[in-house]
Amino acid sequence: MTLLDLTPRVAESDRLATLPVAIIGAGPIGLAAAANLLERGIEFTVLESGSEVAASVRAWGHTRLFSPWKHLVDPASRRLLEAHGWTLPSPERAPMGAELVEQYLVPLAALDEIASRVRLGVTVVGVTREGMDRTRTRGRATTPFVVRTRTADARIEEFTARAVIDASGTYLSPNSLSSTGLELLGLADIADAVTPALPDVLGGDRSRFAGRHTTVVGAGHSAANTLLALVELARQEPHTSVTWLIRNAQAVRVSSSADDELADRARLGSRVDQAVVDGRIHVLDGFEIIRARRAAGGRVALVGHRHGDVTTHATDVVVNATGFRPDLSMLREMRLDLDEIVEAPRRLAPLIDPNVHSCGTVEPHGFRELAHPEQGFFIVGMKSYGRAPTFLLATGYEQVRSVTAWLAGDMASASQVQLVLPATGVCSTDLDDGSGCCSSC
Repeated sequence: MTLLDLTPRVAESDRLATLPVAIIGAGPIGLAAAANLLERGIEFTVLESGSEVAASVRAWGHTRLFSPWKHLVDPASRRLLEAHGWTLPSPERAPMGAELVEQYLVPLAALDEIASRVRLGVTVVGVTREGMDRTRTRGRATTPFVVRTRTADARIEEFTARAVIDASGTYLSPNSLSSTGLELLGLADIADAVTPALPDVLGGDRSRFAGRHTTVVGAGHSAANTLLALVELARQEPHTSVTWLIRNAQAVRVSSSADDELADRARLGSRVDQAVVDGRIHVLDGFEIIRARRAAGGRVALVGHRHGDVTTHATDVVVNATGFRPDLSMLREMRLDLDEIVEAPRRLAPLIDPNVHSCGTVEPHGFRELAHPEQGFFIVGMKSYGRAPTFLLATGYEQVRSVTAWLAGDMASASQVQLVLPATGVCSTDLDDGSGCCSSC
C-alpha cells in the first residue's frame, strides 16, 4: 500500500464495517470528528485520557482566545447542537477558554448521541493492526486496528476499530527548555520550580508567582499572555518581577500589526511591546539554555550560551512556553510518513511551515494531505501540525470533515476542501521558539 492509493478501503470487509472508528481525544477536534461521523451514520468511540472532556482546554481556560466565536464552532457540531435548541454565542466576541468549554464543548459532549460513545479516564498507549506489527503487509488495509488503553485504575484493555483518528493534541508534550531539544540537564533538580505554559497567574496559581522573580522562556503567544499577566501581578504585588528569556536575537515574535484581522492578537503584541519599552519586562535575548541547577536560597540557575559566552541567569520560577511537539510513542507500530523537520504528515508540512505561513495563510487541506501509508489512520488537529505552531481550530474542523467524508466513501466531498480564514500576522517565525496557536487562536 502506498501513499498514492487513497481509495477508501475501510468498508471492504464485512467485519470492518461492523466496527467503530476510534477517536483519540475529546477536545474540540475530537468532538468535531464525532459530530461529523454521527452525521454520516458511522459508529465511533471517543477515548479521552482526562476525567472530563476538553481537559487540555480547561487547563488554560483563564486565557482568552484570539478568534471570535464565529471561527470556533465546527459546522457539523453546530448543526447537531442547534437541532437541540443551542444558540451560537456572540459571533464577533472572542471567548475565554473556559467559555469555549462550558458554552460549546460540554453541551456538545452531553448530547446523548455523543455522550454514550465517550469514554473518560482512558489513555491510549498503543495502536496497531490485529495480529500484525508494522513489518507485516499482506492484507493490512483490511485488517482491523487494535487500540490498547490504560484506565485510570491502571487496567489495560484492547478493542478493535475500522479506522483511527488521532486528535490527541500536543498540550501534554511541551518542547524542552534546552536549546538542543533534549531533556534539560538538571531538570529533575528544579522540576518543582518549572510550570507549563499558560499558568493562571492572576487566579489559581497566583501564590506561586506573587513577590517572586519569574522567567518566561519562549517567544510565542502563550509566552506573551503569561508575560502580560505577570506584569499586572507585579503592579499589584510588591517584589514581583518578570524576565522574558528567548533564544533569538530579537524579542518580538507576536503580531502587533494593524492588518491582523484577529484584533485581540494584534492588541496582545502591542501590549507586550509597550511593557518591554516601559521596563516592566526585562528581555534576555540570544540565550540558549544548556543546563539548570539549584542556586543559593533555593533559587534556580539557568546556564546557557549568550553572545558566545557561558552565562548564568538566576530566577525563582520558570514558565516553559517553548511550544509543543507531538507524542508519537503510542504510534510505534503505525506506518507513518512524517516530515523529518516539523514531524507533520509529509504532504502537509510545506503548507504549514511557520517560516512561511501564519495561522491565516495555511491552504485548505484534507484527507489527502493527512494520509499515511497506514490506510484508515489519520492524525488531525494540532498534532497533525507536528512542531509547527500555526494551527487554528477552523483548520482542524475542515480536516475532520474531509477525513470523515473519506471514511464514508464520499470522495467528491472529501476532495472538496474549502476554508476561509482571517488574514493574520505571523504566529511564530522561529520553529525552535514558538508557542502553539491552538491555545490562543
